[in-house]
Amino acid sequence: MSPDRAPSSVAPPASAQDAAARRDAWLALLLIAGVFIAYAPALGGDLVWDDAAHVTRGALQGWDGLWRIWVEPGATQQYYPVLHTAFWVEHRLWGDATAGYHIANALQHALASLLLVLFAQRLEIRGAWIAGIAFALHPVHVESVAWISEQKNTLSLVFALAAALCWLRFDNSRRTRDWAVGFAWFLLALGTKSVTAVLPCALLVLVWWRRGRLVWKADVLPLVPWIVVGAAAGLGTAWVERHFIGADATEVGLSVVERPLLAGRAVWHYLTTFLWPTSLVFTYPRWDIRADQLAAYVYPAAVLAVTYGCWRVRARSRAPLTAWLAFTGMLFPALGFVDVYPFRYSFVADHFQYHADVALALLGGAGAAWIVSWPAATRGARGAVALVAAWLALLTWRQAGHYRDAETLYRATLARNPSSWMAHHNLGRIVSRQPGGLEEAIAHFRMAIALKPDHARAHYSLGVALQRAGRGASAVPHFEAAIRLEPNNAPVVANAEFLLGQEAMARLDGAADAVRHFERALQLKPGIAETAAALAEARRRAGAASRQSTPR
Repeated sequence: MSPDRAPSSVAPPASAQDAAARRDAWLALLLIAGVFIAYAPALGGDLVWDDAAHVTRGALQGWDGLWRIWVEPGATQQYYPVLHTAFWVEHRLWGDATAGYHIANALQHALASLLLVLFAQRLEIRGAWIAGIAFALHPVHVESVAWISEQKNTLSLVFALAAALCWLRFDNSRRTRDWAVGFAWFLLALGTKSVTAVLPCALLVLVWWRRGRLVWKADVLPLVPWIVVGAAAGLGTAWVERHFIGADATEVGLSVVERPLLAGRAVWHYLTTFLWPTSLVFTYPRWDIRADQLAAYVYPAAVLAVTYGCWRVRARSRAPLTAWLAFTGMLFPALGFVDVYPFRYSFVADHFQYHADVALALLGGAGAAWIVSWPAATRGARGAVALVAAWLALLTWRQAGHYRDAETLYRATLARNPSSWMAHHNLGRIVSRQPGGLEEAIAHFRMAIALKPDHARAHYSLGVALQRAGRGASAVPHFEAAIRLEPNNAPVVANAEFLLGQEAMARLDGAADAVRHFERALQLKPGIAETAAALAEARRRAGAASRQSTPR
């Protein structure tokens, strides 16, 4: 018997089954309570970063909006119609109250953890509850649970695990109904987040773990429709990201050789953050991946070494290789072979590994249970497992506190990653609206520009802040830079042109320039009364100046 598998036996007597059911019920309540206690600092948190773009906006809150969520790519932040239907329903239940969304995320995370336990029990894997509790309390998952936008992670994992459980039932029963129900859950998972497209490949790895081989007709063929639909969903998401979100402008700039180097480093990053999650950050430093640097090859070499080691021990246990292949396979969509928008900030993010960590949690739970079951194991070994769970919960509680509000999140980010130009810019925008915060905001905007000179919106924000501080002349080059760097961004360009017009009006001889700026602003954003009034005044002054300069 492999050490990762629980020993098989005849069915226990009814009294033992009742005792096991009562134990499972108490452990389930303990897990749910643990999630809510660990995430308590975030449950009343405000919106952060792009949450406002995910919580259903006014134009989509009616029944026609629900229709647009499904048929109109671009109507929502990402084309995940099941996710945005969930947000639509939640908005009807509690509107803009953020606590409702945080509680929903926490409940979904707890449910996913419980489904993980059930999944392990169905497979007779040791340490099912250790795996589920570790997954539930692991701090690397805070980004997925405490960040409202990442309900796409928690909800899609619930659907994916439900699909996997149905597949296990089908694998044993070969009933069409079990296959169909599993496929329906899989479609819901894809409609929530398309990275779940890798699930059928993970299921094939699981079949190999159970039986040591794959049979085309029995194992592969039933999953072909899953693979086809998953591939279509992945390609569709890539198209939407490129055409509606801007993933083709992520400035990844990696060669064919450098992308595997990035993938190797990313896998190692996700493995180490799972094993030692003490330095988590919302935005990690963006690595400089170069093919001419020998150190860049160390990470993919290490990944290959681990893979080889798992392969070598497969005769004793297929579990390490199964978990490793499932972990790296579920990470594949975020390893850099396909460009995604967040790569412009960092090549890695905690929420990218949420689904993949299922494999590590199962392997870790099985390993811990195996060690505790040794005849030489003492109460100290069991206490060590409980101590690790408490340590994870404490780290989660501390990390969840970063998500109380956007300012707290960005300050925590900069404390660990001062090179995050995104955090500098966003924090600057927040403090610029606070009494006495203008000078700090200007410092953050300048730092963002120093780190990323082509950051058009940071130039615009700095120009606004300088103008508000009475340094309008210093603001002009930054408004001009914003226009030059993002000429197709109509809202930013229109606002910058308007503010340039105001600066021109402040000069005795600037009325003619002001006319040009106001005309451009009105062209880009027609119907703005303030701009139209400013243009009329600029034309009046320009006409008066022209008459005064004309010789009599």
